[in-house]
Amino acid sequence: MKNNKNFRQNYKKKDFKANDKKMKNEKIKTNKTEDKEFSDQIEGRNSVLELLETDKDINKIFIEKGEKHGSINKIIGIARDKKIVTIEVDRNKLNQMAKTENHQGVIAIVPPFNYCEVEDILEEAKSKNEAPFILILDGIEDPHNLGAIIRTAETAGVHGIIIPKRRACSVNSTVYKVASGAVEYVKIARVNNLKDEIQHLKENGVWVYGTAIEAKKYYYEEGLKGPVAIVVGNEGEGMSRLVRENCDVLLKIPMKGKISSLNASVSAGIVMYEVVKQRLT
Repeated sequence: MKNNKNFRQNYKKKDFKANDKKMKNEKIKTNKTEDKEFSDQIEGRNSVLELLETDKDINKIFIEKGEKHGSINKIIGIARDKKIVTIEVDRNKLNQMAKTENHQGVIAIVPPFNYCEVEDILEEAKSKNEAPFILILDGIEDPHNLGAIIRTAETAGVHGIIIPKRRACSVNSTVYKVASGAVEYVKIARVNNLKDEIQHLKENGVWVYGTAIEAKKYYYEEGLKGPVAIVVGNEGEGMSRLVRENCDVLLKIPMKGKISSLNASVSAGIVMYEVVKQRLT
């Protein structure tokens, strides 16, 4: 196998032209998506406190009416110091607003998540003088899985995560809560076409490793110290065909039990920390 530090040969992307009608339809779809994602909310006392400790913009915070106890007073104090609007409402109102089952009497309304570009992820690695360490999520649909993966990625020193715009979970309030604030410290790029971005990473010398049960090689048998991108597939179907075909190497995790697959966030964590182990040793 070629050394994964070598840069790839450049290639030219084909220039596809769309007719005016198609472009107009795409523009309408984009606008609808943008309207849908105009704002989001963070729920629960710990999540809102972690949010207040960052520099992220907060439009307003809704707080349950009544006697205040514990951390809710800390939230009110920090919000006052930062001149963030707080609004007291009945519990029924909060229940109607809530997207999760446990808002704990507080909901913060925030602007949509600020996704980055893939180039920003590569620059992040360069600025740290480290070989790129990237995670590609091919169709993760469960926000709990996405949140758990982001949290592990942050602790493992991943430079950035790439997710698709279609047929996949985006960063929302549930993801933020499960990730325990890690979304504020991990660069996340949301792209139209994973296959194109994989080719772009290859141009920049990154070797792309897919996780698949049918792989012939175990994840710990591969040298992962160089520039790497780890692909984790959909919870049920795994990687899509095009993504699988564009991976340089497929890797698998040993399975000794009767169940033949792991939760996506667990699989991601196992392989991410193999990269960490190899880079430390």
